[in-house]
Amino acid sequence: MADIATRVYNHKWKIDPIVRSLIDTDFYKLLMCQSIFRNRPDTVVRFSLINRTKSIRLADLIDEGELREQLDHVRGLRLSRGEGTWLRGNTFYGKRQMFRPDFMEFLENLRLPPYHLEKRDGQYELTFEGKWPEVMLWEIPALAILMELRSRAVLETLGRFELQVLYARAMTRLWEKIETLRTLPDLRIADFGTRRRHSFLWQDWAVQAMIEGLGERFTGTSNCLIAMRRDIEAIGTNAHELPMVYAALADTDEELRRAPYEVLADWHEEHDGNLRMILPDTYGTEGFLAGAPDWLAGWTGIRIDSGDPATGAETAIRWWKDRGEDPRRKLVIFSDGLDVAKIMELHRQFHGRVKVSFGWGTLLTNDFRGLVAGDGLAPFSLVCKAVSANGRPTVKLSDNPAKATGPAEEVARYRRVFEAGQQSRLEVVV
Repeated sequence: MADIATRVYNHKWKIDPIVRSLIDTDFYKLLMCQSIFRNRPDTVVRFSLINRTKSIRLADLIDEGELREQLDHVRGLRLSRGEGTWLRGNTFYGKRQMFRPDFMEFLENLRLPPYHLEKRDGQYELTFEGKWPEVMLWEIPALAILMELRSRAVLETLGRFELQVLYARAMTRLWEKIETLRTLPDLRIADFGTRRRHSFLWQDWAVQAMIEGLGERFTGTSNCLIAMRRDIEAIGTNAHELPMVYAALADTDEELRRAPYEVLADWHEEHDGNLRMILPDTYGTEGFLAGAPDWLAGWTGIRIDSGDPATGAETAIRWWKDRGEDPRRKLVIFSDGLDVAKIMELHRQFHGRVKVSFGWGTLLTNDFRGLVAGDGLAPFSLVCKAVSANGRPTVKLSDNPAKATGPAEEVARYRRVFEAGQQSRLEVVV
């Protein structure tokens, strides 16, 4: 096991790069990439960094030259032979050869396209534009680089013993969380923390702690590289990116209304079992479920990723019952802003009513709150979103208006088309 404090104290990034592999990314990105490669390969998409926590001025903390070095390093990465063999031959979600030969050939020859970087008002404007299957794979490494460079900027002022104590305290905090979670019956929990992790080494340590502390109750990690190295399940399905881009390509309001279901129709052709998970909140869960075709009720379950999680789960339960489905046979994955207290609360409320699972993100892989002076390592909300498709702006409404993105006039149009109704604004924790 790595001595993280010593590695941080002595690190030189060329020995310890932040992103060390193209599969140091989330599994859902590769699944979506294959679907896009098959269905929308020539769509031109633009991604942009969005720092929701404006008080953290990244351009004042992170050296531009170092950021460019890390981004350029990622552009030089290619899939290794061993990584390609793992993706081609491993069993994912009970299925061998999840990734098709033509997609694997594309991935094995891929180098990520150029980026555009500039400073503005204490923040970095970082954008990526190109063909959708290529440019989408920038999202996770870009976020991981910025999060870890921010961590390094804070940690570089600490001495060797301070670093040892810092990581000892962080390890103790995480282990105490794991000990608390052990008390939950039939717990199912996975690591979803790649995008906003403290560092790669810390995420890897956290995963090892979950393996030892929770055993079979820990179902896997979203991070493909860690899944491969630790011989555990790679976890993930799909994300808001798909309906956002499909919707942006719609020519009429009626096509716009159908777009989220077209996404899932394409997904239905490729996947079954636990990969058939509905993510309903891109344009509001209530409206999505009200207009959903009957065949979607037969899918395995639903992921709750914004708004009040208990409300979202109750809405899904009513929807299944109205369509003659038994909610006790359905899987509900909670994945928004989770920490131990919320996990325990939701488990108590829904255990036995549905199959409950958790995707634990930032507060698993980046909970250093209060461990340095000024709370400079507290996690913050940084995202990288698709902001346009073929020159048209994308929109996300979410079940929490604080997470909405897109031009104001387009947001208003989407709210009308999808009948979003009244929504409660909630604090975005991470």
